[in-house]
Amino acid sequence: MLAYCTNVHAGRTLAETEANLDRFSTRVRELAAPADDPSAPIGLGLWLSAASARELRETDGAAALRDRLLAKGLHVVTLNGFPYGDFHAEVVKHAVYEPHWADPRRLAYTVDLAHLLVDLLPDGTTDASISTLPIGWRASFTNEGCGCSVGLAAAHLVEAAKAMRAIEEATGVRIHLDLEPEPGCVLDTSRDVIDLFEQAFRPSDDVDHRRYLGVNHDVCHAAVMFEPQTAALRTYREHDIALGKIQVSSAVEVDFDAIDDDEERTRTLAAYRAFVEPRYLHQTSIRTGMEPHFEVQTFEDLPIALANRAEHQVPHGTWRTHFHVPIFMTGRDGWSSTRPEIERCLAALPKDAPMPTLEVETYAWQVLPGCLYAGDEGLAAGIAEELRWLRGLMGDLDRDRSS
Repeated sequence: MLAYCTNVHAGRTLAETEANLDRFSTRVRELAAPADDPSAPIGLGLWLSAASARELRETDGAAALRDRLLAKGLHVVTLNGFPYGDFHAEVVKHAVYEPHWADPRRLAYTVDLAHLLVDLLPDGTTDASISTLPIGWRASFTNEGCGCSVGLAAAHLVEAAKAMRAIEEATGVRIHLDLEPEPGCVLDTSRDVIDLFEQAFRPSDDVDHRRYLGVNHDVCHAAVMFEPQTAALRTYREHDIALGKIQVSSAVEVDFDAIDDDEERTRTLAAYRAFVEPRYLHQTSIRTGMEPHFEVQTFEDLPIALANRAEHQVPHGTWRTHFHVPIFMTGRDGWSSTRPEIERCLAALPKDAPMPTLEVETYAWQVLPGCLYAGDEGLAAGIAEELRWLRGLMGDLDRDRSS
């Protein structure tokens, strides 16, 4: 089942989370339902803050929440365990990477989520993913004196795997924790993931790490790193790392070398600057040169990239920015999107392997410049359009594979 990630909705408390599921998700279900099946359920990639998860577990309320959601046609199929606290604060930026995996609070939060997910899943579900941050922001692990250790982070991940093994032994449900590579983090490419697994998660009699630890491939993140989708997926397969979830997302792209007219370049740059906003971090990579000798430079935020490469000079190269735009959009006002990367990614999935969970994760609707989907109804309509577009794309791919 396809799902959309509810981190697009605020949820500092459990009550706020439930209110927003009622406010938005039920309307998304109505708008996204196929015409021939208007009561069809939709999948949720549920996001719970650490405080909400702890409250739900302490009150044994997960099963009751599942039943309330099922009655409204909302099926929890996966959890997003990346943002720990208030993901809709006025300024989030680097705070989204805290606490990192060297901090025991991250382990405790994730174990809470694993126990909750068993009770949140519809009856009969035996396999489900929790996505999590890729260890942490790289600078936090490379600055001297920060007290962070990738080794300690890996040890905490092993403890999480042990907890999930115990859950499977007790319930028959396999919960797996899937690391989500992201630009600027300890893991930001598939090669980083491979290195971590080979160094830290070797086979042992104690726990089958690769049964409970895998990867969540975010299409936007790989695109921003200019890592080919097919190459990333092939790398995971060749190294026997399970692809537990794909977050279907799209980045902003501008090819300044394709713009010949100075006025058009000025208009496009002005439209691009409109993506600068204070809430989220928008890592930006710039590719220059020709294949196979191109170079990629990554900046930790769009304002830094603009100041370095567009303030006193004509911008050159192809720019990609970690700003999740609606997946059905091809662009506007001179900028385009990496939507074709979604198509490449999904087309590269093996025909003979189980389909990973597909979760639409466009969380930046409220800060999207010139957004045409304003207000509650607009947000629900935009998310529903994403789900319909993805459903149509999957149908096209299925027909191509069978022909």
